[in-house]
Amino acid sequence: MPLPPILRNLPLPIIGAPMFIIANPKLVIEQCTAGIVGSMPALNARPASQLDEWLAEITETLAAWDRAHPERKAAPFAINQIVHKSNDRLEHDMAVCAKYKVPIVITSLGARPEVNEAVHGWGGVVLHDVINNRFARKAVEKGADGLIAVAAGAGGHAGVKSPFVLVAELREWFDGPLALSGAIATGGAVLAAQAMGADFAYIGSPFIATEEAKAPEAYKQCIVECTSDDIVYSSLFTGVHGNYLAPSIRAAGLDPEHLPEGDVSTMQFGSGGAKKAWKDIWGCGQGIGVVKAVVPAAELVARLSREYVAARERLALLSASVR
Repeated sequence: MPLPPILRNLPLPIIGAPMFIIANPKLVIEQCTAGIVGSMPALNARPASQLDEWLAEITETLAAWDRAHPERKAAPFAINQIVHKSNDRLEHDMAVCAKYKVPIVITSLGARPEVNEAVHGWGGVVLHDVINNRFARKAVEKGADGLIAVAAGAGGHAGVKSPFVLVAELREWFDGPLALSGAIATGGAVLAAQAMGADFAYIGSPFIATEEAKAPEAYKQCIVECTSDDIVYSSLFTGVHGNYLAPSIRAAGLDPEHLPEGDVSTMQFGSGGAKKAWKDIWGCGQGIGVVKAVVPAAELVARLSREYVAARERLALLSASVR
């Protein structure tokens, strides 16, 4: 199946992950103008009325960029919607997205046909994040256009499956748009995701350590200083398993090596739930060991681009040597 027009011909096959609290219009705009899909959760706009202001800023700024750079237009942007029943803002936020005809909507924590139909009604594309084959089938059956395979090592609410297994199982039956998430932090890893069968790499944690990200400086420095050994997988904080930075857990007075299990029934989003968890207990994926400094988002994308090109050249040389 060919990719939807909005996802074709991206300068880099990368989608920036929509990070709760962290992502904002400034980061989204920098990602898009650097050539990757930028994204943010609708719930990052607080109060809810701010979402209208933010989408106006993003759409107007990107339109101005395109007029000034017709030879290098911005990549499209995406808005993440938590479609879990506890999100009491979903109806409002979807109406705002409809107003601005958001080109890509990323849905999480459930799959709802009415949401997909609404996005299709204004000409948008829906990508749904999944951690296994069962959830993926449900998402496609309910109208999602594409999938985001959230494999082991991803930041936030991550799965446990190897990316090799997850992508292979999905590609046995699904030929639509597929992004892979899970500790991808180099251009070589982006190419590896494509080699496995994904169309795009889905990258979040390295963008926390960028100048545009709305994260405390201590959080950004923790990303720079830590490695995969500092990532803890726990369900305690939101009721759903996710990856977090051990230093932030210790700072909250907890032992990261002895955390109790969380209860999914306590999960709350919308008006204020889960905010403290992501504000004080810092989410992060396993790929941060290659992050060495806090840099502008455009500089991070430029590094990924150089590494991606270099990886393709190495692969071409390797292929030539075995013929």
